[in-house]
Amino acid sequence: MKYIGAHAHIKGGVENAPEEAYRWGASAFAMFTKSERQWRAAPLKPESIERFKQRCREYGFSPAHILPHDSFLINLGHPEPDGLKKSREAFLDEMRRCEQLGLVLLNFHPGNSLKKIGEEACLERIAESINETLEQTKGVCAVLENTAGQGSDLGYRFEHLAYIIERVEDKKRVGVCLDTCHAFAAGYDIRTPSGFEETFEHFEEVVGFRYLKGMHLNDSKKGLGSRVDRHESIGKGELGWETFRRIMEDKRFDNIPLILETPDETVWEEDIKLLCRMAEKG
Repeated sequence: MKYIGAHAHIKGGVENAPEEAYRWGASAFAMFTKSERQWRAAPLKPESIERFKQRCREYGFSPAHILPHDSFLINLGHPEPDGLKKSREAFLDEMRRCEQLGLVLLNFHPGNSLKKIGEEACLERIAESINETLEQTKGVCAVLENTAGQGSDLGYRFEHLAYIIERVEDKKRVGVCLDTCHAFAAGYDIRTPSGFEETFEHFEEVVGFRYLKGMHLNDSKKGLGSRVDRHESIGKGELGWETFRRIMEDKRFDNIPLILETPDETVWEEDIKLLCRMAEKG
């Protein structure tokens, strides 16, 4: 079964996210647990935590189909000691917020070198950061998101993700979220039937579908291999509707959250309905 949704808002409290997702007719959703543009935030209020859990139960959202995203400020591969320390502290706080909310996934961009250290050294730091955080928490899986490879971002090659996973000590608590726009921008041509199969056969060989915990369903404003991260509404970009139809019909993508992060939120409800119809036909 396909679990489809979009990135819900938390204005007024995290407890509002499941309610918004329910209004879209979604069976999954993403969210932030605090402002994504700030290092620190006030602790979650007990009443907000309880209302969030109650509304998830009421609207039928399983923790396995909720994909929270961490702050965009965090860089777990930061080349400088102060920046690395600050990022690790913020990531730990994000994981603990997920624990409080009863969530089991935390999606994040692996990190970037800022062109100050080598690729391998940066990947090692990311793995060390994950290990440190997992030792201090329980129950939440660290979900690496592939990137477009913009600037000095790492994680745009499946080999980067596999390198990190190999060095994470608790393999049960590490996974991957595949972003369709990022994959295409990084050079994986998933828009053609042959390219789609080649890409995901390669993913299985290098990483393994056992680590796939979620997907971001985004079309791309930019072309194949552009290394530019610019999301577009589904069917209006370089990928086109057929790419997403193949995903909806492919059982390898069952039972994980499939999340829209496209720029026009006014079409999310209709896009969710259309994707659901594709999945039913598949």
